[in-house]
Amino acid sequence: MSTTRQSPPLLISNGLLIDGHGGTPVNGTDVLCNGDEIIAVGPTGSLAGQVPQGTETIDATGRSIMPGLIDAHCHITFDDVQSNDELFFHRFPVTAALTTVYNLPKLLRAGVTGFLDPDTVHGIGPEIREMVHAGAFPGPRISTGVQALLTAVGGTAGRLIPDEGRVGYAMVVNTIDEMVTTTRRQIKHGADWIKIHATGSIPTQKGELQVWTLNELKAVCDTAHDLGVPVAAHCRSASSTRDAAKAGVDIILHASYMDDEALEAVIESGSALCPTFTFLANLADYGDRIGAGVGMADVFRGEIKATADKMRQAYDEGVTIMCGSESGFALTPYGEWHAREMEVLVDALGLSNLEAITCATKNNDRALRMEGRVGVIQSGCVADIIVVDGDPSKDVRILQDKTNIKAVVSRGQNIDITSELPRRSRIPGEKVSSWAGEVLTYDIAMGR
Repeated sequence: MSTTRQSPPLLISNGLLIDGHGGTPVNGTDVLCNGDEIIAVGPTGSLAGQVPQGTETIDATGRSIMPGLIDAHCHITFDDVQSNDELFFHRFPVTAALTTVYNLPKLLRAGVTGFLDPDTVHGIGPEIREMVHAGAFPGPRISTGVQALLTAVGGTAGRLIPDEGRVGYAMVVNTIDEMVTTTRRQIKHGADWIKIHATGSIPTQKGELQVWTLNELKAVCDTAHDLGVPVAAHCRSASSTRDAAKAGVDIILHASYMDDEALEAVIESGSALCPTFTFLANLADYGDRIGAGVGMADVFRGEIKATADKMRQAYDEGVTIMCGSESGFALTPYGEWHAREMEVLVDALGLSNLEAITCATKNNDRALRMEGRVGVIQSGCVADIIVVDGDPSKDVRILQDKTNIKAVVSRGQNIDITSELPRRSRIPGEKVSSWAGEVLTYDIAMGR
Protein backbone atom coordinates (compact mmCIF):
# COMPACT_ATOMS: atom_id res chain seq x y z
CA MET A 1 0.00 0.00 0.00
CA SER A 2 1.26 3.47 -0.88
CA THR A 3 2.37 5.72 1.93
CA THR A 4 1.36 8.88 0.07
CA ARG A 5 -0.97 11.35 1.76
CA GLN A 6 -4.64 10.33 1.80
CA SER A 7 -6.72 12.62 -0.41
CA PRO A 8 -10.34 13.59 0.21
CA PRO A 9 -12.98 11.59 -1.64
CA LEU A 10 -13.37 12.68 -5.26
CA LEU A 11 -16.40 12.72 -7.55
CA ILE A 12 -15.86 13.10 -11.30
CA SER A 13 -19.25 14.15 -12.57
CA ASN A 14 -21.28 13.97 -15.78
CA GLY A 15 -18.70 12.94 -18.37
CA LEU A 16 -18.51 10.60 -21.35
CA LEU A 17 -17.06 7.38 -19.90
CA ILE A 18 -14.42 5.53 -21.91
CA ASP A 19 -13.80 2.69 -19.49
CA GLY A 20 -10.67 1.10 -21.04
CA HIS A 21 -12.40 -2.21 -21.81
CA GLY A 22 -13.18 -1.10 -25.35
CA GLY A 23 -16.96 -0.92 -24.95
CA THR A 24 -19.19 1.83 -26.33
CA PRO A 25 -18.60 5.10 -24.43
CA VAL A 26 -21.41 6.04 -22.04
CA ASN A 27 -22.49 9.66 -21.69
CA GLY A 28 -23.68 11.15 -18.42
CA THR A 29 -21.47 9.10 -16.08
CA ASP A 30 -20.20 9.76 -12.56
CA VAL A 31 -17.08 8.16 -11.04
CA LEU A 32 -16.58 8.18 -7.26
CA CYS A 33 -13.13 7.65 -5.74
CA ASN A 34 -12.04 7.34 -2.14
CA GLY A 35 -8.30 7.32 -1.64
CA ASP A 36 -6.61 5.19 -4.28
CA GLU A 37 -9.74 3.27 -5.20
CA ILE A 38 -12.69 3.70 -7.50
CA ILE A 39 -15.69 3.13 -5.25
CA ALA A 40 -18.54 3.36 -7.73
CA VAL A 41 -19.41 4.16 -11.34
CA GLY A 42 -22.92 5.04 -12.46
CA PRO A 43 -25.25 7.41 -14.30
CA THR A 44 -24.98 11.06 -13.34
CA GLY A 45 -26.70 11.67 -10.00
CA SER A 46 -27.13 7.98 -9.18
CA LEU A 47 -24.26 7.91 -6.67
CA ALA A 48 -25.55 10.75 -4.50
CA GLY A 49 -26.27 8.45 -1.58
CA GLN A 50 -22.69 7.18 -1.58
CA VAL A 51 -20.89 10.53 -1.72
CA PRO A 52 -19.22 11.29 1.65
CA GLN A 53 -19.21 14.74 3.17
CA GLY A 54 -16.23 16.82 2.08
CA THR A 55 -15.97 15.16 -1.32
CA GLU A 56 -14.14 17.16 -3.99
CA THR A 57 -15.91 17.39 -7.35
CA ILE A 58 -14.52 17.61 -10.88
CA ASP A 59 -17.14 18.69 -13.40
CA ALA A 60 -16.60 16.65 -16.58
CA THR A 61 -19.63 17.95 -18.46
CA GLY A 62 -18.93 17.91 -22.19
CA ARG A 63 -15.69 16.04 -21.62
CA SER A 64 -14.45 12.45 -21.56
CA ILE A 65 -13.53 10.43 -18.47
CA MET A 66 -11.01 7.65 -19.16
CA PRO A 67 -8.25 5.69 -17.46
CA GLY A 68 -4.92 7.44 -17.16
CA LEU A 69 -2.49 6.48 -19.90
CA ILE A 70 0.15 3.85 -19.14
CA ASP A 71 3.42 4.05 -21.06
CA ALA A 72 4.87 0.54 -21.32
CA HIS A 73 8.26 1.69 -22.63
CA CYS A 74 9.60 4.89 -21.08
CA HIS A 75 13.21 5.62 -20.10
CA ILE A 76 12.67 8.13 -17.31
CA THR A 77 16.35 8.39 -16.26
CA PHE A 78 17.74 9.25 -19.72
CA ASP A 79 16.81 12.97 -19.73
CA ASP A 80 16.00 13.46 -23.44
CA VAL A 81 19.51 12.62 -24.60
CA GLN A 82 20.69 13.48 -28.11
CA SER A 83 23.41 10.84 -28.41
CA ASN A 84 24.70 7.60 -26.95
CA ASP A 85 27.83 9.49 -25.90
CA GLU A 86 25.72 11.71 -23.63
CA LEU A 87 23.76 8.76 -22.32
CA PHE A 88 26.73 6.61 -21.35
CA PHE A 89 29.40 9.12 -20.39
CA HIS A 90 27.71 12.35 -19.25
CA ARG A 91 25.24 11.13 -16.61
CA PHE A 92 26.55 10.80 -13.06
CA PRO A 93 24.20 8.89 -10.72
CA VAL A 94 23.18 11.93 -8.67
CA THR A 95 22.62 14.01 -11.81
CA ALA A 96 20.49 11.26 -13.32
CA ALA A 97 18.42 11.01 -10.14
CA LEU A 98 17.83 14.76 -9.83
CA THR A 99 16.90 15.22 -13.48
CA THR A 100 14.52 12.27 -13.19
CA VAL A 101 12.74 14.01 -10.31
CA TYR A 102 12.56 17.14 -12.46
CA ASN A 103 11.04 15.28 -15.43
CA LEU A 104 8.48 13.08 -13.69
CA PRO A 105 5.73 15.77 -13.43
CA LYS A 106 5.84 16.20 -17.21
CA LEU A 107 4.36 12.74 -17.60
CA LEU A 108 1.46 13.45 -15.25
CA ARG A 109 0.60 16.62 -17.17
CA ALA A 110 0.47 14.58 -20.37
CA GLY A 111 -2.09 12.24 -18.80
CA VAL A 112 0.36 9.44 -17.98
CA THR A 113 -0.44 7.91 -14.60
CA GLY A 114 1.83 4.86 -14.86
CA PHE A 115 4.82 3.62 -16.82
CA LEU A 116 7.35 0.81 -17.20
CA ASP A 117 11.00 1.81 -17.36
CA PRO A 118 12.76 -1.40 -18.41
CA ASP A 119 16.35 -0.19 -17.87
CA THR A 120 17.75 2.76 -15.98
CA VAL A 121 20.97 4.78 -15.93
CA HIS A 122 23.26 3.47 -13.18
CA GLY A 123 20.42 1.14 -12.14
CA ILE A 124 18.65 3.85 -10.10
CA GLY A 125 15.11 2.82 -11.09
CA PRO A 126 14.10 1.02 -7.90
CA GLU A 127 15.22 3.95 -5.73
CA ILE A 128 13.23 6.42 -7.85
CA ARG A 129 10.19 4.14 -7.67
CA GLU A 130 10.37 3.88 -3.89
CA MET A 131 10.70 7.65 -3.40
CA VAL A 132 7.63 8.30 -5.57
CA HIS A 133 5.79 5.51 -3.81
CA ALA A 134 6.64 7.09 -0.44
CA GLY A 135 5.30 10.47 -1.59
CA ALA A 136 8.66 12.25 -1.51
CA PHE A 137 7.96 13.84 -4.90
CA PRO A 138 5.16 13.58 -7.49
CA GLY A 139 5.15 11.09 -10.30
CA PRO A 140 3.11 8.34 -11.95
CA ARG A 141 3.13 4.74 -10.80
CA ILE A 142 6.45 3.20 -11.71
CA SER A 143 7.44 -0.33 -12.63
CA THR A 144 11.14 -0.60 -13.31
CA GLY A 145 14.13 -2.63 -14.28
CA VAL A 146 17.69 -2.01 -13.11
CA GLN A 147 20.08 -2.19 -16.07
CA ALA A 148 19.63 -4.00 -19.38
CA LEU A 149 21.53 -7.24 -19.79
CA LEU A 150 23.82 -7.14 -22.84
CA THR A 151 26.42 -9.51 -24.18
CA ALA A 152 29.83 -8.15 -25.21
CA VAL A 153 28.47 -7.69 -28.74
CA GLY A 154 26.51 -4.83 -27.26
CA GLY A 155 23.18 -3.28 -28.18
CA THR A 156 22.18 -0.22 -30.16
CA ALA A 157 25.26 1.65 -28.88
CA GLY A 158 27.68 -0.69 -30.66
CA ARG A 159 31.31 -0.31 -29.60
CA LEU A 160 30.47 2.17 -26.84
CA ILE A 161 29.52 -0.89 -24.79
CA PRO A 162 32.52 -2.36 -22.92
CA ASP A 163 33.44 -6.02 -23.17
CA GLU A 164 32.52 -6.48 -19.53
CA GLY A 165 31.19 -4.52 -16.58
CA ARG A 166 28.56 -1.81 -16.57
CA VAL A 167 28.03 1.56 -18.20
CA GLY A 168 24.95 3.79 -18.34
CA TYR A 169 21.88 1.58 -18.56
CA ALA A 170 23.91 -1.50 -19.61
CA MET A 171 25.24 -4.48 -17.70
CA VAL A 172 27.45 -6.76 -19.79
CA VAL A 173 27.08 -10.49 -19.12
CA ASN A 174 29.12 -12.98 -21.11
CA THR A 175 28.35 -16.42 -19.73
CA ILE A 176 25.18 -18.14 -18.58
CA ASP A 177 26.53 -18.12 -15.03
CA GLU A 178 26.94 -14.33 -15.21
CA MET A 179 23.44 -13.97 -16.69
CA VAL A 180 21.89 -16.00 -13.89
CA THR A 181 23.88 -14.27 -11.14
CA THR A 182 23.12 -10.79 -12.45
CA THR A 183 19.42 -11.58 -12.79
CA ARG A 184 19.30 -12.69 -9.17
CA ARG A 185 21.28 -9.66 -8.04
CA GLN A 186 18.96 -7.23 -9.84
CA ILE A 187 15.91 -8.86 -8.29
CA LYS A 188 17.55 -8.58 -4.87
CA HIS A 189 18.00 -4.85 -5.50
CA GLY A 190 14.35 -4.32 -6.35
CA ALA A 191 13.86 -4.99 -10.08
CA ASP A 192 10.22 -5.32 -11.12
CA TRP A 193 11.46 -6.47 -14.54
CA ILE A 194 14.57 -7.94 -16.09
CA LYS A 195 15.47 -6.41 -19.46
CA ILE A 196 17.47 -8.23 -22.15
CA HIS A 197 18.96 -6.53 -25.22
CA ALA A 198 18.49 -9.49 -27.56
CA THR A 199 19.70 -7.65 -30.67
CA GLY A 200 22.61 -5.32 -31.25
CA SER A 201 24.32 -3.19 -33.86
CA ILE A 202 27.62 -4.27 -35.41
CA PRO A 203 29.36 -1.60 -37.52
CA THR A 204 30.22 -3.99 -40.35
CA GLN A 205 26.69 -5.35 -40.75
CA LYS A 206 23.33 -3.82 -41.63
CA GLY A 207 20.53 -3.60 -39.10
CA GLU A 208 20.42 -5.22 -35.68
CA LEU A 209 21.48 -8.84 -35.26
CA GLN A 210 20.46 -11.39 -32.66
CA VAL A 211 23.27 -11.41 -30.10
CA TRP A 212 21.84 -13.88 -27.55
CA THR A 213 21.30 -17.60 -28.03
CA LEU A 214 18.03 -19.28 -27.19
CA ASN A 215 19.68 -21.07 -24.25
CA GLU A 216 21.00 -17.77 -22.86
CA LEU A 217 17.57 -16.14 -23.16
CA LYS A 218 15.95 -19.12 -21.47
CA ALA A 219 18.44 -19.10 -18.60
CA VAL A 220 17.49 -15.52 -17.72
CA CYS A 221 13.76 -16.14 -18.13
CA ASP A 222 13.82 -19.31 -16.01
CA THR A 223 15.82 -17.59 -13.26
CA ALA A 224 13.60 -14.51 -13.17
CA HIS A 225 10.36 -16.47 -13.32
CA ASP A 226 11.47 -18.76 -10.51
CA LEU A 227 11.75 -15.61 -8.39
CA GLY A 228 8.41 -14.20 -9.56
CA VAL A 229 9.78 -11.50 -11.84
CA PRO A 230 8.87 -11.06 -15.54
CA VAL A 231 11.25 -10.38 -18.43
CA ALA A 232 11.21 -7.87 -21.29
CA ALA A 233 13.45 -8.07 -24.35
CA HIS A 234 14.52 -5.60 -27.04
CA CYS A 235 14.12 -7.52 -30.33
CA ARG A 236 14.64 -5.89 -33.72
CA SER A 237 14.76 -9.01 -35.86
CA ALA A 238 12.54 -11.96 -36.67
CA SER A 239 14.84 -14.58 -35.14
CA SER A 240 15.25 -12.69 -31.86
CA THR A 241 11.49 -12.28 -31.56
CA ARG A 242 11.03 -16.00 -32.21
CA ASP A 243 13.64 -17.07 -29.66
CA ALA A 244 12.49 -14.54 -27.06
CA ALA A 245 8.98 -15.97 -27.27
CA LYS A 246 10.28 -19.55 -27.08
CA ALA A 247 12.44 -18.64 -24.06
CA GLY A 248 9.44 -17.24 -22.17
CA VAL A 249 9.97 -13.46 -22.47
CA ASP A 250 6.84 -11.74 -21.13
CA ILE A 251 6.98 -8.50 -23.16
CA ILE A 252 8.77 -8.35 -26.49
CA LEU A 253 9.73 -4.78 -27.33
CA HIS A 254 9.68 -3.77 -31.02
CA ALA A 255 9.41 -7.26 -32.59
CA SER A 256 10.67 -5.64 -35.79
CA TYR A 257 10.44 -7.57 -39.08
CA MET A 258 8.50 -10.38 -37.44
CA ASP A 259 7.95 -13.31 -39.83
CA ASP A 260 5.55 -16.26 -39.80
CA GLU A 261 7.80 -18.40 -37.61
CA ALA A 262 8.23 -15.63 -35.06
CA LEU A 263 4.49 -14.88 -35.10
CA GLU A 264 3.68 -18.52 -34.43
CA ALA A 265 6.11 -18.59 -31.49
CA VAL A 266 4.57 -15.43 -30.01
CA ILE A 267 1.04 -16.81 -30.31
CA GLU A 268 2.03 -20.10 -28.66
CA SER A 269 4.01 -18.46 -25.85
CA GLY A 270 1.48 -15.89 -24.67
CA SER A 271 4.11 -13.14 -24.89
CA ALA A 272 2.81 -9.59 -25.26
CA LEU A 273 4.12 -7.25 -27.96
CA CYS A 274 5.05 -3.61 -27.41
CA PRO A 275 6.05 -2.34 -30.89
CA THR A 276 7.07 1.16 -29.76
CA PHE A 277 6.56 2.61 -33.24
CA THR A 278 6.55 6.19 -31.91
CA PHE A 279 10.32 6.64 -32.05
CA LEU A 280 10.42 5.50 -35.69
CA ALA A 281 7.35 7.55 -36.60
CA ASN A 282 8.84 10.70 -35.11
CA LEU A 283 12.08 10.11 -37.01
CA ALA A 284 10.20 9.54 -40.26
CA ASP A 285 7.74 12.41 -39.93
CA TYR A 286 9.63 15.10 -38.03
CA GLY A 287 13.30 14.09 -37.82
CA ASP A 288 14.37 16.41 -40.63
CA ARG A 289 13.08 19.39 -38.61
CA ILE A 290 15.72 18.82 -35.94
CA GLY A 291 18.49 17.41 -38.13
CA ALA A 292 17.89 13.77 -37.16
CA GLY A 293 17.80 10.92 -39.65
CA VAL A 294 17.99 13.25 -42.64
CA GLY A 295 17.28 11.27 -45.82
CA MET A 296 16.22 8.17 -43.86
CA ALA A 297 12.48 8.82 -43.61
CA ASP A 298 11.58 6.03 -46.04
CA VAL A 299 13.73 3.55 -44.09
CA PHE A 300 11.95 4.31 -40.83
CA ARG A 301 8.52 4.16 -42.45
CA GLY A 302 9.56 0.90 -44.08
CA GLU A 303 10.36 -0.69 -40.71
CA ILE A 304 6.93 0.29 -39.40
CA LYS A 305 5.21 -1.16 -42.46
CA ALA A 306 7.30 -4.34 -42.44
CA THR A 307 6.40 -4.93 -38.80
CA ALA A 308 2.80 -3.71 -38.78
CA ASP A 309 1.36 -6.40 -41.04
CA LYS A 310 2.46 -9.24 -38.75
CA MET A 311 1.62 -7.16 -35.68
CA ARG A 312 -1.95 -6.88 -36.95
CA GLN A 313 -2.07 -10.65 -37.49
CA ALA A 314 -0.87 -11.11 -33.93
CA TYR A 315 -3.60 -8.79 -32.67
CA ASP A 316 -6.25 -10.72 -34.61
CA GLU A 317 -4.94 -13.96 -33.05
CA GLY A 318 -5.47 -12.55 -29.56
CA VAL A 319 -1.90 -11.47 -28.77
CA THR A 320 -1.83 -8.54 -26.34
CA ILE A 321 -0.57 -5.38 -28.05
CA MET A 322 0.79 -2.72 -25.70
CA CYS A 323 1.62 0.97 -26.12
CA GLY A 324 5.05 2.45 -25.41
CA SER A 325 6.68 5.69 -26.50
CA GLU A 326 10.40 5.17 -25.74
CA SER A 327 10.38 8.63 -24.18
CA GLY A 328 13.74 9.79 -22.88
CA PHE A 329 15.41 10.73 -26.16
CA ALA A 330 15.55 14.04 -28.01
CA LEU A 331 13.11 12.59 -30.55
CA THR A 332 10.68 11.50 -27.83
CA PRO A 333 11.03 14.00 -24.97
CA TYR A 334 9.10 13.56 -21.75
CA GLY A 335 5.55 14.85 -21.71
CA GLU A 336 5.27 15.21 -25.48
CA TRP A 337 4.68 11.89 -27.30
CA HIS A 338 3.31 9.36 -24.81
CA ALA A 339 -0.03 9.21 -26.66
CA ARG A 340 1.28 9.02 -30.22
CA GLU A 341 1.59 5.23 -30.30
CA MET A 342 -2.20 5.02 -30.37
CA GLU A 343 -2.30 7.12 -33.53
CA VAL A 344 0.27 4.84 -35.19
CA LEU A 345 -1.69 1.73 -34.20
CA VAL A 346 -4.76 3.22 -35.84
CA ASP A 347 -2.90 4.26 -39.00
CA ALA A 348 -0.50 1.32 -39.41
CA LEU A 349 -2.44 -1.61 -37.92
CA GLY A 350 -5.95 -0.41 -38.69
CA LEU A 351 -7.14 -0.55 -35.10
CA SER A 352 -10.15 1.51 -34.13
CA ASN A 353 -9.63 4.46 -31.81
CA LEU A 354 -11.22 2.52 -28.95
CA GLU A 355 -9.03 -0.51 -29.59
CA ALA A 356 -5.94 1.69 -29.55
CA ILE A 357 -7.04 3.29 -26.27
CA THR A 358 -7.38 -0.18 -24.75
CA CYS A 359 -3.79 -0.92 -25.82
CA ALA A 360 -2.63 2.15 -23.86
CA THR A 361 -4.74 1.48 -20.78
CA LYS A 362 -6.13 -1.98 -19.97
CA ASN A 363 -3.53 -3.92 -22.01
CA ASN A 364 -0.73 -2.10 -20.24
CA ASP A 365 -1.77 -3.30 -16.80
CA ARG A 366 0.86 -6.04 -17.06
CA ALA A 367 3.55 -3.37 -17.54
CA LEU A 368 2.80 -2.21 -14.00
CA ARG A 369 2.34 -5.79 -12.78
CA MET A 370 -1.16 -4.81 -11.66
CA GLU A 371 -3.28 -7.04 -13.88
CA GLY A 372 -6.98 -6.37 -13.47
CA ARG A 373 -6.44 -3.45 -11.09
CA VAL A 374 -5.35 -0.58 -13.32
CA GLY A 375 -6.08 0.74 -16.80
CA VAL A 376 -9.86 0.50 -16.52
CA ILE A 377 -12.55 2.51 -14.78
CA GLN A 378 -14.62 0.19 -12.65
CA SER A 379 -15.39 -0.32 -8.99
CA GLY A 380 -12.47 -1.79 -7.05
CA CYS A 381 -9.74 -0.60 -9.42
CA VAL A 382 -7.17 2.03 -8.56
CA ALA A 383 -8.01 5.68 -9.02
CA ASP A 384 -5.87 6.71 -12.00
CA ILE A 385 -8.15 8.77 -14.25
CA ILE A 386 -7.94 11.63 -16.74
CA VAL A 387 -10.58 14.08 -17.95
CA VAL A 388 -10.19 15.11 -21.58
CA ASP A 389 -11.66 17.80 -23.78
CA GLY A 390 -13.28 16.10 -26.75
CA ASP A 391 -13.91 12.44 -27.50
CA PRO A 392 -10.75 10.32 -28.01
CA SER A 393 -12.92 7.38 -29.08
CA LYS A 394 -13.58 9.33 -32.28
CA ASP A 395 -10.08 10.77 -32.71
CA VAL A 396 -7.33 9.43 -30.49
CA ARG A 397 -4.95 12.16 -31.68
CA ILE A 398 -6.53 14.69 -29.33
CA LEU A 399 -4.69 12.97 -26.46
CA GLN A 400 -1.36 14.22 -27.85
CA ASP A 401 -2.32 17.86 -27.21
CA LYS A 402 -1.73 18.50 -23.52
CA THR A 403 -4.15 21.44 -23.58
CA ASN A 404 -6.92 18.85 -23.95
CA ILE A 405 -5.95 17.18 -20.66
CA LYS A 406 -8.19 19.01 -18.19
CA ALA A 407 -7.74 16.91 -15.05
CA VAL A 408 -5.38 14.16 -13.93
CA VAL A 409 -6.20 11.94 -10.97
CA SER A 410 -3.24 9.86 -9.78
CA ARG A 411 -3.68 7.47 -6.83
CA GLY A 412 -6.92 9.29 -6.07
CA GLN A 413 -5.26 12.71 -5.89
CA ASN A 414 -6.40 15.55 -8.14
CA ILE A 415 -3.03 16.65 -9.53
CA ASP A 416 -2.22 20.31 -10.11
CA ILE A 417 -1.57 20.52 -13.86
CA THR A 418 -2.03 24.28 -14.20
CA SER A 419 0.95 25.78 -12.36
CA GLU A 420 4.04 26.47 -14.44
CA LEU A 421 6.83 23.94 -14.14
CA PRO A 422 10.27 25.36 -13.34
CA ARG A 423 12.56 25.93 -16.28
CA ARG A 424 16.17 24.83 -16.21
CA SER A 425 19.24 25.54 -18.27
CA ARG A 426 21.73 22.90 -19.32
CA ILE A 427 24.05 21.47 -16.72
CA PRO A 428 27.74 21.97 -17.59
CA GLY A 429 29.05 18.97 -19.48
CA GLU A 430 25.70 17.22 -20.00
CA LYS A 431 25.53 17.87 -23.75
CA VAL A 432 27.95 16.88 -26.50
CA SER A 433 28.81 19.45 -29.15
CA SER A 434 30.56 18.68 -32.41
CA TRP A 435 33.67 20.58 -33.42
CA ALA A 436 32.33 20.80 -36.94
CA GLY A 437 29.74 19.38 -39.30
CA GLU A 438 32.45 18.14 -41.68
CA VAL A 439 36.24 17.97 -42.05
CA LEU A 440 37.88 21.31 -42.86
CA THR A 441 40.12 20.56 -45.85
CA TYR A 442 42.24 23.16 -47.59
CA ASP A 443 39.99 23.07 -50.64
CA ILE A 444 36.91 23.84 -48.54
CA ALA A 445 38.71 26.70 -46.83
CA MET A 446 39.70 28.14 -50.23
CA GLY A 447 36.19 27.72 -51.55
CA ARG A 448 37.03 25.14 -54.21
